[in-house]
Amino acid sequence: MKVAVIKYNAGNVQSVLYALERLGADAVLTDDLEIISKADKVIFPGQGEASTAMHYLKEKKLDRLIPELKQPFFGVCLGQQLLCEYSEENDTKCLGVFPVKVKKFIPESYEEFKVPHVGWNNLLELKSPLLVGLDDESYVYYVHSFYCELSEFTIAQTHYIHDFAALMHRDNFYAMQAHPEKSGKVGERILENFLSKT
Repeated sequence: MKVAVIKYNAGNVQSVLYALERLGADAVLTDDLEIISKADKVIFPGQGEASTAMHYLKEKKLDRLIPELKQPFFGVCLGQQLLCEYSEENDTKCLGVFPVKVKKFIPESYEEFKVPHVGWNNLLELKSPLLVGLDDESYVYYVHSFYCELSEFTIAQTHYIHDFAALMHRDNFYAMQAHPEKSGKVGERILENFLSKT
C-alpha cells in the first residue's frame, strides 16, 4: 500500500512518517500531484499558520487536487482545519471539503483556560470505523489555538472551553485535530484503523 504524506511546509511531518513506518506503511513525503493522485491513501499533516499553508497549497495547485481526491484521505491538526471552508486565523479561505468554520479559542478566563490548548484531553461520543477499538474517554494529545465547530460530520468531540470537533468524516475524507503520532497507543490505533479500515 502506497501512502502519500502531503508536503506543504508545515511542521511535524517527520514524526508522522516515523509513526507510519512503525505501522509498516510504505509512505512518501511529497507535493507531486501525480504521486498523490496515484497513492492508495493520503495523509495531510501539519502544524503552522493557515494562510501561509494555503498559499503554498495554491502555489503547488494542491488546493485544486485535494478536494477532488477519491482515495481515503486523513487530515491532521492544521490539516483538519484546512479541509474546512474558512478559518478565523488571518481570515483564510480554506479547501471547503467540510462546510465548517474554524474559530479561535476565546476563554472567559485566561487563568482557568490557557490558549493554545496544549496537552492530553479525552475523546467523547465516538462514532466511526476510524475509532474501532477505542473507548469513549480515550486520551489524545493536542496543540492548537483554533478549533473546528461541531457539525453533522463530527465523529468524536472534545471539551476545552466548549465542545469542538475532535474528528470529522465526510465521504472519503477523515480529519483529526489532535496529533495521532504523539498520542501513544490511542493515536497509533487511529492511524492503524485509517490504513486498514477506510
